[in-house]
Amino acid sequence: MHYEQLMYIHLVLILPAFLIGSYLLINRKGTPNHRRLGKAYMLLMLISAIVTLFMPAKVGPQLFNHFGLVHGLSFLVLYSVPAAYKAAKRHDVSAHKRNMINLYFGGLIIAGAFTFMPGRFLHTLIFG
Repeated sequence: MHYEQLMYIHLVLILPAFLIGSYLLINRKGTPNHRRLGKAYMLLMLISAIVTLFMPAKVGPQLFNHFGLVHGLSFLVLYSVPAAYKAAKRHDVSAHKRNMINLYFGGLIIAGAFTFMPGRFLHTLIFG
């Protein structure tokens, strides 16, 4: 699959994940709706992180001629999603909360901020 195709798949997954994650962050926790949306959010984030692993870094230094610094956040997502899910199943609210905050701010907000840096597709699309 070409980089551009992977990028669009990633965007299609990450935009609803951002909306759902933001909703979950500001609304009541532990409700049936929270659980249902949380599963959808985690699945979107997990699939999105997997997709990014097939996208070579185009900006900055590379490891193995493929992975860039932002891929570290993909690995954070790949760790945080199962850890948060397992913590929720154990009713370990503290561990679940910590992993979900890492997932939201690391996997969405910080990674999203990188997409607006010069040389990136969204930067070019928005700022010309």
